[in-house]
Amino acid sequence: MIKKNRTIKALGLMSGTSADGLSIALCSVNDGKRELKVEAYKTYPYSPALQGRIIAANGFRTPELSALNFDLGRLWAGMVRRFCGEHRTPYRDIAVIGSHGQTVYHLPGEGGSTLQIGEPSFLAEETGLPVVADFRPTDMAAGGQGAPLIPFFDEYLFGGGRPVALQNIGGVGNVAFVGKGVRTFGFDTGPGNSLMDTAVAMLTGGRKTYDAGGRMAAAGRIDRKKTAAMLRLPFFSRKPPKSLDRDEFAAGFLKRWFGGLNAGNAPDALATLNYYTAASIALAFGKFAPNGTRELIVSGGGALNPVLMRNIASELPGINVRSIAEIGIDPLAKEPACFALLGWLAFKGESNHCPSATGAGGRRILGKVLFPAG
Repeated sequence: MIKKNRTIKALGLMSGTSADGLSIALCSVNDGKRELKVEAYKTYPYSPALQGRIIAANGFRTPELSALNFDLGRLWAGMVRRFCGEHRTPYRDIAVIGSHGQTVYHLPGEGGSTLQIGEPSFLAEETGLPVVADFRPTDMAAGGQGAPLIPFFDEYLFGGGRPVALQNIGGVGNVAFVGKGVRTFGFDTGPGNSLMDTAVAMLTGGRKTYDAGGRMAAAGRIDRKKTAAMLRLPFFSRKPPKSLDRDEFAAGFLKRWFGGLNAGNAPDALATLNYYTAASIALAFGKFAPNGTRELIVSGGGALNPVLMRNIASELPGINVRSIAEIGIDPLAKEPACFALLGWLAFKGESNHCPSATGAGGRRILGKVLFPAG
């Protein structure tokens, strides 16, 4: 039996919809006290070729998809070995690994499905540790959207305080509303970095994968009329719970709304896309934030884009918009830290699920546990 009120170390792995690398977080979790601390964090970037394979994976034939599943598993096992070596953490000091996997397809709703790859057997074989993976299907089998899963983590850390919004900006944006007296809920808000990242990759032939510091966006002019039209898409009028697949805001979207991107129109396009992400976040906050919510804490890669952060703040006057870095968590460490926590709770057989965020029929234990040999 696992004792209560003790501190353990758990490793969390996250490869997001931007497909730019594997983020690993080593966390200390105080069992029973709802305390979590990120002890170490690092993102290991993927090669442009691998990123391209991941982004194209939803169109792969079975042999290609199977190969990518195993290639990612092997690669991640090596990255965990490197991470633990760099941070002088022997495997025996870690209780469990939680691996989100790489989403290659996500279609929520009745008759929908989801697929995360990155074979976890290689992690178990490398470390000799229990590995928890494949978190989303159980939620969908229980009638949920399979996303977002981060609201459980937000409730775990912030549920006892004043009402607050936790906005993550990865490839897709998602928000959770938590706090004392608030029934925790969350949903995808719309595009995160996906449109900006895709535009930059298209414009540079893949030499760059994101708008570093928002510099391209800062040089352009926002097309507010186009932004208003894009915000009238059906997704934004739907009520939560709701979730997105990255491909809903990707190359096809850019072609539809911006036509051919080139050096001449790039700054204005990036300025508009940056503002579009900010405006979609503000729209979600304005529609659904519980009364008394006066703070928005931002995590994910978007928190590192100062132009995006300024746009969000300008769209939410009177709301304290700040990075999660101000409370001691690296903006890129939150998601892997979440899966360290979800993995630990699943390993113990405890619920790690926020059904009010996903629409599932009740609390479940998400994730499949892989036990090592011996």
